[in-house]
Amino acid sequence: MNVVERLQHELRHNGYSMTNSRLLVCQTLAKHAPISMREVINRLGGKVDRASIYRIVTLFEELGIVRKIPTGWKYKLELSDKFTHHHHHAHCLSCRQIITLPEDRLLEQSIEKIAQQQEFAITDHHIELHGYCSDCQQKDS
Repeated sequence: MNVVERLQHELRHNGYSMTNSRLLVCQTLAKHAPISMREVINRLGGKVDRASIYRIVTLFEELGIVRKIPTGWKYKLELSDKFTHHHHHAHCLSCRQIITLPEDRLLEQSIEKIAQQQEFAITDHHIELHGYCSDCQQKDS
């Protein structure tokens, strides 16, 4: 299923219809993830009004289509694992860049093992690393 088909499925499954505005927001997130709400608004360039974008993102978050990645007191948005492969992030504390980390099967197996040892049923998880990207490390040297 491609992104548009998946979005249509998720919306229908939850009693919502596909609209052009919802499609545009989803496509923007699919092309540019993770991005801030301001970036979503700017990239849509007036095709969807600001209030509608906020409502759509709130709906998408409630339906598990979008997830917020905290960046201090702000956040960035990306499509959830329903739309992309499972992954984690590294967040630079200096330039605020969010780096998508490649999937690591050993890490995932370790998480599953720890959960089993604790008799815990995982439904979802996200790992966020905080530190400094290579560019910011070189600036401080």
